[in-house]
Amino acid sequence: MDARPTVSRAGLWLRRILLALVGLVVLFVLSLGGVIVYDAATVEPVTAVTNVELPGPDGLTLRAYLAQPPGGGSPRPAVLLIHEWWGLNADITALADALAAQGYVVLAPDAYRGQVGRTVPRALWLRLTTPAAQIAVDLDAAFGYLRSAKGVDAARTAAAGFCFGGGEALLLSLRQPDAVAATVVYYGSVVTDPQRLETLSAPLLGIFGAEDAQIPVEEVRQFAAALETAGVPHQVTIYPGVGHAFLSSENYAELGPAGEAWQEMLAFL
Repeated sequence: MDARPTVSRAGLWLRRILLALVGLVVLFVLSLGGVIVYDAATVEPVTAVTNVELPGPDGLTLRAYLAQPPGGGSPRPAVLLIHEWWGLNADITALADALAAQGYVVLAPDAYRGQVGRTVPRALWLRLTTPAAQIAVDLDAAFGYLRSAKGVDAARTAAAGFCFGGGEALLLSLRQPDAVAATVVYYGSVVTDPQRLETLSAPLLGIFGAEDAQIPVEEVRQFAAALETAGVPHQVTIYPGVGHAFLSSENYAELGPAGEAWQEMLAFL
């Protein structure tokens, strides 16, 4: 008599379904990894969009894009313009040029040490795998480089950024409240604890979209309330009908929310 356990037909189908699901997960992970690797290999390198080198921590050399205003005269106000989660690319350097045309010395630093992406999987990978402490020391080094640059008024040097860069601009201001003359946060991560914001004395501009799923309106309102409680001079605007990352080098000069948000920053600065 055969003593081996029998497997019901339902059990066989369940096993097949589970194996199929595991296979799908494996294929998804492999395809995702393929996208990340292909993106890294084919995207325009940071060296193609940078024009200056600056000293970083532990003797490391960092890269950035420096945009100079037209004409002479100094010292000039300056802005550290921090990129989105894609990394330093041509979009942010175009915005740096546009801001420099308004009379500012603008430095767009590379917060990922040469890495950049153009797909969401690659950008997410960079965002999750780049240590926060590394980003902080690199951006601090870039801000110090800008403040000490020839022709820059160190007392009028602001920090601004978009998305990932907006959150990092706020964190930079929290680390160096006596050095940052103004802060501009375009739909970046916010701080809702008033005690963390109490060290800020310079004015802050926050620009957000009403349809932003990443930075919900309620969170933005909590941010504004925390700034008020902490006594930080601030201006927080929520633009209706737009979501996350609604401003780019392609639309900053157009009519509509993107153009208005750009002009609001210029007026604030």
